[in-house]
Amino acid sequence: MAMTLRLTEEDNARLDELAEVEGRSKQEVLRLALADRWARLHKQEQLDEVLGRVLPRYRGLLDRMDPV
Repeated sequence: MAMTLRLTEEDNARLDELAEVEGRSKQEVLRLALADRWARLHKQEQLDEVLGRVLPRYRGLLDRMDPV
C-alpha cells in the first residue's frame, strides 16, 4: 500500500544520512525502523506476560534473598 510521509527538513536529512551510511534506500531504512519498533513492543509484552506468571511463583524465594 502506498502512503505519503511528510518529514521536517531535519528528519529528512537524518533519514538521508542513515540511508547513505547503511547503503540502503530511505524506504528500506523506514521499513526496518518500523519492524524494530514492532518487535520491541511485542518483546516487552511477552516479557511482561512471563514475569506475571513467574514472579508470583518465586515471590517467597525472592523476598528471602533480598537483604533489605
